[in-house]
Amino acid sequence: MIGALMLDIAGTELNQEDIELLQAPQVGGMILFGRNIESPQQVRALTDHMRQVRPDILIAVDQEGGRVQRLRQGFTLLPAMGRLGEHYLEHPQQTIELAEQCGWLMAIEVLAVGIDFSFAPVLDLNDISDVIGDRGFSKNIQDIIPLASAFMRGMKKAGMATTGKHFPGHGSVKADSHVAAAIDSRSYQEIYDNDMQSFIKLMPQLDALMPAHVIYDQVDPNPAGFSPFWLQQILRQEMKFEGVLFSDDLSMQAACVAGGADARIQAALNAGCDMGLVCNDRSAACHALDGIQTLALPNQQRLERMRGHIPNIQIGNTLSLDENWQNVRKVIEDFKNSF
Repeated sequence: MIGALMLDIAGTELNQEDIELLQAPQVGGMILFGRNIESPQQVRALTDHMRQVRPDILIAVDQEGGRVQRLRQGFTLLPAMGRLGEHYLEHPQQTIELAEQCGWLMAIEVLAVGIDFSFAPVLDLNDISDVIGDRGFSKNIQDIIPLASAFMRGMKKAGMATTGKHFPGHGSVKADSHVAAAIDSRSYQEIYDNDMQSFIKLMPQLDALMPAHVIYDQVDPNPAGFSPFWLQQILRQEMKFEGVLFSDDLSMQAACVAGGADARIQAALNAGCDMGLVCNDRSAACHALDGIQTLALPNQQRLERMRGHIPNIQIGNTLSLDENWQNVRKVIEDFKNSF
């Protein structure tokens, strides 16, 4: 059974406390960060060990490309998606093919080392946000949609579920919600007409969504990830979204409005999230776990959709997959070398 808390570990292998936490019924996921990565072989040994302890655990990572790419040593370094958006203006058809190849390459490498999914793609506008920037494909919604669609097509071909972030849009908010309260004072109609369109148009390809830690104060007083209005009324009822809802990291500064870690995860789950993330703070993760011990487990059928098609292969210190992987990798390397 999959629990409602996703947390992390400090090192490159499990210690006794990690093993005990993994066995807690309300722990449902593990997310890996750069500090957990030494080589492809080590990552696969770590994820295999996690599954020996907890066979049903979901394992995730942020592997978007550009500056948000946790798997580096021994893996392909992908371009920032904003580079694809720039290239698309001059070479649309070629860039759509590149985006699909990027999605496939990212997913095939992540799956090879035993990780179920990457929290990708970013569907936010590449606009004024300090934290989004070139993580977004483009400043124009009409360019985001074909590129993100192609990227997700590649992910699904590799056997990975997709997660769009950060609903209903973080790109038009300057503040970085990791370190500050982020407030967007536009009307619902303006948000709907602009930032939300990429999520709406791409919803048939989305297996999961991650709401933004942004307060849209003309719409609702709560950050979107703590808001029944955004998650239940808009996403579930009006947009008929049936995929998984992951909270963004509940240790981020913008999430502190909800109180301590136990109150934050309760607020996220009560608002409609299926799983809450508490990262980079073990005491907060334990506090969050204590806060949800008596809650019912989340929707199992929904969360099972996030399980990746993990190949049964031996992994070395440097990734070396099949000929198709080699060919696609060369295409991406050539593209990166072109700018």
